[in-house]
Amino acid sequence: MNLYLDLLWSFFQIGLFSVGGGYAAIPLIQSQVVEQHGWLTMTQFADIITIAEMTPGPVAINSATFVGMQILGIPGAIVATLGCILPACVIVTTIAYFYFKYRNVSVVQGILAGLRPAVVALIASAGLSILMLAVFGGASTGVWDFPLESIDWIAVVLFIAAFILLRRTKLNPLYIMGGAGILGMAAYPLLNKIM
Repeated sequence: MNLYLDLLWSFFQIGLFSVGGGYAAIPLIQSQVVEQHGWLTMTQFADIITIAEMTPGPVAINSATFVGMQILGIPGAIVATLGCILPACVIVTTIAYFYFKYRNVSVVQGILAGLRPAVVALIASAGLSILMLAVFGGASTGVWDFPLESIDWIAVVLFIAAFILLRRTKLNPLYIMGGAGILGMAAYPLLNKIM
């Protein structure tokens, strides 16, 4: 029962403090699930975030469902998901009331403008953590001492190719993700045979 309460409270905090949407919640989920409670390793966390991004729905809720399922099965998935959405339901209902009442006040517009840089920083932090895990394969100790011999060159090439395709073409990101996955499935076994 204590683990259920821990799971509920952890995802309640994530839902409460993840200002800016699902991607802004990724570092908060990592902090709770990997660093504070040790429920998942960083590799398992990266896998869950990848699956959560590929499935329909908000990333934070999908992540909560997958983490809860990994830890306590279906009851855990339900508890984690409820914990994640409960603060949003209460906050959004309250904010909607006040926003419609005071939306033309300049202080409200200033607050919303001030939150944008914080959201961008949270998303960049999460993206950088996952990029470092993909490129260095977890070899880093987290103190910016990434050894060059541990670089996963296939991941680097796939990242650069995907980044260029996203910036230069109007391809759907899902096609690029799918293509990178297929190329990775082909390249890694081939590399293992050569080595």
